[in-house]
Amino acid sequence: MENFFTDRHGGLSHGDFASFNLAMHVGDEVEHVHANRKLLSERVGPVAFMSQVHGDAIAEVREPSLDAPTADALITDNPNLALAVMVADCIPLLLHSEMVIAAVHVGRAGLLNSVALKTVSRMRELGANSISATIGPSICGSCYEVPEELHDFVTKAHPTASSRTRKGTFALDLPTALKAALETVEVLTVSTEICTFEDENYFSYRRNQVTGRQVGIIKL
Repeated sequence: MENFFTDRHGGLSHGDFASFNLAMHVGDEVEHVHANRKLLSERVGPVAFMSQVHGDAIAEVREPSLDAPTADALITDNPNLALAVMVADCIPLLLHSEMVIAAVHVGRAGLLNSVALKTVSRMRELGANSISATIGPSICGSCYEVPEELHDFVTKAHPTASSRTRKGTFALDLPTALKAALETVEVLTVSTEICTFEDENYFSYRRNQVTGRQVGIIKL
């Protein structure tokens, strides 16, 4: 089992995308992204990506494809295939088990549509018994400022998401809420506790708007 999270360093992209941007859809030069993905595959082997849309679709994959499935969770049982989830403030969630693994994109919408819990359920249907999780670098509860109405809407379903910024305004703590949700289905979770907004070693959409994407990687 291998899992890790990239940061923004060590690639070939320039400017706003400097330098290890791994996303095709953010305006970076395509050849730079291809080169960065090649560097990634040299480290971990073939990698499956997805076209993420803040939905709850789950794609089961066994081979990498040039046509990334439209989904926000990937599952595989192929030990020769790594799974990638792209982020720049959302949570890169990696789910581990002995038989199958998953990479899940969890933002505010993903928390509300329970994409992580649906992925856990599907993994168990595929034979996974003991599942654990790793929450990668993402925006923290002190930095994810939102309007009061949105705060109240989200925290009605996920009370542990309630947070405040350092100046006292309403905010959402998605990592804490996701961890609490996973605990309800007996998934033990660890977190890197790195905030992408605060740490400039990572891409952050909230901080920079035009920016690249880092990834969470998991492989059996």
